[in-house]
Amino acid sequence: MTTPRVLCRTPTPGKTGVTRIPEWKFDLVRAAILEDLKDGAVRFSELPDRIALRLTDEDRQKLGSLGWHVTTVKLEMETRGEIKRLKGQGPQLLALGSP
Repeated sequence: MTTPRVLCRTPTPGKTGVTRIPEWKFDLVRAAILEDLKDGAVRFSELPDRIALRLTDEDRQKLGSLGWHVTTVKLEMETRGEIKRLKGQGPQLLALGSP
């Protein structure tokens, strides 16, 4: 029996690579990102630490590299339109996408 996986893409034009991660990892990180962005825009650089606070110690341990998973899931969520990068100079800001 194989573990269901989610195809994670990037919204960057010209980049065609995809990454497949276990569905449970995708769902866990995605839910934490959505919950965190409910309160407003967040700097991308702060996102891994903020997501870590929303996960149990056990989940963080099973997940592996939190920063890598947050980045991978964030890119797929951008591709889907669930979250967006806010325009402007300076640090990358993320917010919930349009419903």
